[in-house]
Amino acid sequence: MAPKFFSLLVVTFSILLASSSIKASFAGWQAISNLTDPKVVEIGKFAVKEHNKRVNALLRFESIVKGETQIVNGINYRLIISATDALAANAESYYRVVVWDKPWKKERRLISFEKLLH
Repeated sequence: MAPKFFSLLVVTFSILLASSSIKASFAGWQAISNLTDPKVVEIGKFAVKEHNKRVNALLRFESIVKGETQIVNGINYRLIISATDALAANAESYYRVVVWDKPWKKERRLISFEKLLH
């Protein structure tokens, strides 16, 4: 009786552990391994373009420094980007941006854009 109970306990625990890992990967942020992936760069450029339109700025996208994704009703991209500002003698700065993307519906929104202090 004890070996069957122990086996059932191990199987139950394994299922719970697996389901919590799957849930965590869908709910949490996952690091982007390839920061030069064309899709990721496109998201970074989109963020700069939208920010420029909203606040009448002249930032120029340079690169992605760090990035994470989160699966929601679409995909959230949380990126640290490098951009230069033409109004500040092309000074390079870093920004944290969040972009929500739903490519199958061709929807994309800039959620936040904030300058980071060095």
